[in-house]
Amino acid sequence: MSKLNKFNLTLPSVLSPDTNGPAAAPSPAATSTDGGVPTQLSGGGSEQVATQMAQLSVDDRTRRRLETFLAQKQRVGGSLQAEDFEKLGELGVGNGGIVVKVRHKPTDIIMARKLIHLEVKPAVKNQIMRELEVLNQCFSPQIVGFFGHFYSDSELSIAMEYMDGGSLDLVLKQIDRIPEKILARITSEVLKGLTYLREQHQIIHRDVKPSNILVSSLGEIKLCDFGVSGQLIDSMANSFVGTRSYMSPERLQGIHYSIQSDIWSLGLSLVEMALGIYPIPPPDPAQLQRRFGAQFTDLNPQRVASPIVKSPKSAQGRPLAIFDLLEQIVNEPPPRLPPGLFSDEFVSFVDGCLKKNPEERADLKALVAHPWVVRAVQEPVDIASWIREAMKLTGGAQ
Repeated sequence: MSKLNKFNLTLPSVLSPDTNGPAAAPSPAATSTDGGVPTQLSGGGSEQVATQMAQLSVDDRTRRRLETFLAQKQRVGGSLQAEDFEKLGELGVGNGGIVVKVRHKPTDIIMARKLIHLEVKPAVKNQIMRELEVLNQCFSPQIVGFFGHFYSDSELSIAMEYMDGGSLDLVLKQIDRIPEKILARITSEVLKGLTYLREQHQIIHRDVKPSNILVSSLGEIKLCDFGVSGQLIDSMANSFVGTRSYMSPERLQGIHYSIQSDIWSLGLSLVEMALGIYPIPPPDPAQLQRRFGAQFTDLNPQRVASPIVKSPKSAQGRPLAIFDLLEQIVNEPPPRLPPGLFSDEFVSFVDGCLKKNPEERADLKALVAHPWVVRAVQEPVDIASWIREAMKLTGGAQ
């Protein structure tokens, strides 16, 4: 047994009791609705919406999309129930549940519905429902829109904006790896989303990874599945095995963590998306040569010609067991991008994210101001066309 877990690592729940938790459930006055849209956003659809929109630094096209979503949310209203939805297809498996594409029959609006099986005591259920009300106040171009939630037959349903490009993990399965210029633009939007959650709602995402970054054919990039409900996260703690592979070392060790933990997860996700391979344990030269071809061979002729060092795996050749993986994250050097394949700025950005000590890790402000991100914002990149091309290979989000 000691061989399997010689460092006494635990499989932590996603929420740490001594971290900055999600924002407290807002008061009824703060969440009262008019047709399902929070009054702080709707104000009957007039001055307060205009104020909210004026505070956003977005272009006219993005502004129109947000206005369209608010109008849809107002049409949907504040009360959702299971019989309102017609299932159109399955979109994927999320943390603790499945995500399906649905049509909201009363309005004909297409949505994504996440279903989480949840057998909990009534008091816990009520607290989860209260905590999820924070989603009603999230209003950002980088955050997936929220229509509402309800509980029925031991299942929690969360109705969200449908993103037709799907998640980046599904995209990655079809296109092998994501180009650096595209990753830079994706990173810029993710950083805006994390900054919004932190500054406006005191929320740490807690689950940054490719499957929680969604894209649309309009070129939108949005975060989903962030940890607004501590009770919900605790109730699903046993289902977060996949998530742990993106957790920072301090979280896996069960000690205090902060927004810096999201930074580690972002850096790890970027290495995976750039290489097309989850980077722990490090991919061997043969894997990289297959993906990068002559580009990698020309840069690393000795490494490709030399005997290949096998990645740590079980005797049967299977991927690392969960405790072996956790030990790699905590005790081995952090992943790095191979030299020569990417720009120096990208390598620098990733290295700043993947510091084992969270105090040495770059913070959000430093990353937003990083030359790699600044250049991504300044350079024209047709992200919408790239997403549409990727959708041709993936079939979109169905």
